[in-house]
Amino acid sequence: MTAITINPPPRYFNISSPAEYVAHVEINRPDKLNAFGPPMWPELRHIFQQLSENADVRAIIISGAGEKAFTAGLDVTAASQGELGSTNNDSADPSRKAAKLRRHILDYQDVISSVARCEKPTIALMHGYAYGLAIDLSSACDIRLATKDVKFCVKEVDIGLAADVGTLSRFPKVIGGLTSWAKEVCLTARPWGAEEADKNGYVSRIVSNKAEMIQEGIKLASYIATKSPVAVQGTKNILDAAWGRTVEDNLNYTATWNMGMLQSTDVQRAMLSGIQKKTPKFEKL
Repeated sequence: MTAITINPPPRYFNISSPAEYVAHVEINRPDKLNAFGPPMWPELRHIFQQLSENADVRAIIISGAGEKAFTAGLDVTAASQGELGSTNNDSADPSRKAAKLRRHILDYQDVISSVARCEKPTIALMHGYAYGLAIDLSSACDIRLATKDVKFCVKEVDIGLAADVGTLSRFPKVIGGLTSWAKEVCLTARPWGAEEADKNGYVSRIVSNKAEMIQEGIKLASYIATKSPVAVQGTKNILDAAWGRTVEDNLNYTATWNMGMLQSTDVQRAMLSGIQKKTPKFEKL
């Protein structure tokens, strides 16, 4: 098993490799319910940029340290003392305050988009509190697992905001459309649990407890990692591209993608292994 190194090493995230070709990103601020303070945002982007390009990584799981929370969302106290607090100067020109805030929002949006852009499949493992930013982050992942006691919440309307770093754009697409339920949970900020998440397609699996969920996540990521990295990364790319395209457009995109990828030795290895009834081994990509 190859150790995974992030340079420079992150302060607020633990990075490990629990299985071959699998990376585990653990949000590591349990004393604050893994709430995100300002330094954590660039760290998260930096991590996923490096993991996306790391040939020793084929699948990624992301979880929260401690027993209480995946993440309770934005550290509101820290945020109010930083960029958000600095915009409260009433003597500043409104257009200039707005321009500064816009850049700030776009930067935070890009952090969450770096998770969605990652070439490797990502699996969110959620337990305890999964509030606010937890929905942004998990909606940017490809697969979501949760413990039976998880507490979800699109919390932003309770703190005077429209969720602005991904939830309102990705969450409806993840659950299959802008449903009545999606609007209800976003407009009310009411908590909802694992069964409701499962019923509405937000999670693919409910697990008894965190320890079991981590093992299930590792097992799932390991299984994905046994597949051709050419095929897996291509499949993720094409599925994501389908969101904004008509069927005809995405069929054309798929043909363009596969005219290169079908020349991979992975195709030959997979077919030959099927004939020989052996498990294929694929080169790093």
